[in-house]
Amino acid sequence: MTLTTKAPSAGPVRRGGGVRGVRPATAPDRTPRPGSLYILPAALFFAVFAVGPVIGVGVLSFMEWNGLGDPRFAGTANWERFLGSGAIWDATGRTLLLTGACWVVQTPISLAIGVWSAGRQRNRAVLSAVYFLPLLLSSAAIALVWKAILDPNFGAAKALGPLIGYSDGDLLGDTQGALLCIVMVVTWQFVPFHALLYQAAARNIPASIYDAALIDGAGRATAFRYITLPQLRNTIITSSTLMIVGSLTYFETILLLTDGGPGGATHVLPFLMYTEGFRSYEMGFAATIATALVVLGTSLSLLIVRFSGFAKMRSTLEGI
Repeated sequence: MTLTTKAPSAGPVRRGGGVRGVRPATAPDRTPRPGSLYILPAALFFAVFAVGPVIGVGVLSFMEWNGLGDPRFAGTANWERFLGSGAIWDATGRTLLLTGACWVVQTPISLAIGVWSAGRQRNRAVLSAVYFLPLLLSSAAIALVWKAILDPNFGAAKALGPLIGYSDGDLLGDTQGALLCIVMVVTWQFVPFHALLYQAAARNIPASIYDAALIDGAGRATAFRYITLPQLRNTIITSSTLMIVGSLTYFETILLLTDGGPGGATHVLPFLMYTEGFRSYEMGFAATIATALVVLGTSLSLLIVRFSGFAKMRSTLEGI
């Protein structure tokens, strides 16, 4: 009898170093991704309307130009004048003071309104729409309306001024009163925008977290402190960055509300940039102030990102 034996199997056929039917654990992701050309339109738009003007203003800061004729190279004269001007340093201090005051006032108000409007309260939608109305108005219109309200002769300030220590109601005629009015008007204008950011972020917090906290006996204040605030960390940083950098561009509100007065008490860097460029026709020096504002705004943004840990971009919902 002849016995036949089955040859041993050679094993699974390997393709490309792997076993048939089994995907290697380290297989590269071959999902098609957009090419670099997709970013070209956005990059060109950013270069033409952002990078280009900034470079142009930086170059102009080394020029002497009255707006007519050809600019003349002035070396570092504009920067020496900028660094040696007492008015510039005073305006820089006021700019930083206004920036800090706007952040301190706007942040808690925006946070409170945003978190509240994210709930399910009765008439919440109607009241939210009323709160967000200032977003529909221009800065010039808002400044003119508030200037009429703060008029010491015919506005509401005539009656309300004595209640807060201004017997004549002339808040805009007082050094501290004028700054307070600017902070108040800017807060009224921009709180709706930041409240909208907080509203969207608060709605993304899972309700299960609050349900678990309620079972554990946590009240509203405790839940807000230990759940809502940590979950809104990235939104707070984003809102603060927009708020602080945006405070460096306040111009039309000050121009129409106080025109830099009283006695230069509301002269901030953006306002000085306007007066130097379009009243004194010193475009080179105005460009120097503008360049300094870009540097200041960029530095503040980088500091916020650096010391807040926002650069890590970790989700606040991680682990939930």
